[in-house]
Amino acid sequence: MIRGPMRGPTLGPTLGLWDRETVALLLLAAVMPIALAWLWYGGTDAVLRLALALVISGLWHIVFMLARAQPPSFAGALTALAVAILAPEELGLLAFVLGISFGSVMAELVFGGWGRNILNPATVTLAFLGFGFVTAPWPDMVLPVAWAAVPAGIIGMVAGVMPARVILGAVVVAAAGLFAGLPLQPVLPAFALVLVLLVADPVASASTRLGGWLNGAIFAALVIMFTLNWEGAPPVRIAVSAALLASLVAPLLDETAIALWHARRRKRHG
Repeated sequence: MIRGPMRGPTLGPTLGLWDRETVALLLLAAVMPIALAWLWYGGTDAVLRLALALVISGLWHIVFMLARAQPPSFAGALTALAVAILAPEELGLLAFVLGISFGSVMAELVFGGWGRNILNPATVTLAFLGFGFVTAPWPDMVLPVAWAAVPAGIIGMVAGVMPARVILGAVVVAAAGLFAGLPLQPVLPAFALVLVLLVADPVASASTRLGGWLNGAIFAALVIMFTLNWEGAPPVRIAVSAALLASLVAPLLDETAIALWHARRRKRHG
C-alpha cells in the first residue's frame, strides 16, 4: 500500500491514491468492454452465471472478513467475472460453487487477500474445474467478445494496472507464430481473453522488466505448443492451462532477472 507523507508529529501516515482497491477498481473498469460484450451476447444465462459467481466470491470474502478481520476487495469481482466467462459449461451448481470456493480460498484469501497471493484465483479455479470435471464442455468464445479484449488491454496498460511487457511479450510471440504460418486462428479468441483476464494480473505476473517480457512470451509459446500437440483440446482449456504454467514460472523469471542484474552490476563495479 502506498502511503503519503507524515502530516505532523501526532498524526499517522495518510493513505495515498494508489492503494489496493484503487488498482482493483481500475482493473474492473478496464475489463468492462469484455464484460459488457459477453453479457450482451450471453443474455440471461450470462447474467445469472455472473451473479452466482459474484455471490459465491462475495460470501467467502465476508467469511474471511469476519474470521480474520481481513477487508474484502473489489478484486473478488474480477475473479467472478473471469470464471463466469471462461469456466466449463453444464457444470451444475455444486461444481460451480466448489470451483470458485477452492480458487478464492486456496489461491487468494488464505494468503491474506488480493495483493499477497501468488497465483491468480480465477486461474486456479478454472484449472481445478478443468481437472475435476473433465467431461464438462468448455465455452466457445464469440468473436466480438474476444475483440473486446483489445480495448480492455489497452485501457489496462494506459492506466498502468496491467503489465504492458507481459501483454506485448505474448502478442509478439503469437504474431511470430502467425507469421510463420502456424494454425493458431482457432485459439486466438481464447488467447486474447485469457491474456487480459488472467495472465495480465499485476499481482500474479512477473514484475521485473525482463521477467515481464519472458512471462508473456512463455504464455504465448505454451499456447502454441499446446495447440500443435494437444489433439482435441478446446481453445479455452489450452489457454487456461498455459496461463497456469506461465503463472507458476513467474517468480522464477523475476529471480532470474534480479540475479542477472546483480551479476551485471558486480561485473561493472567489482
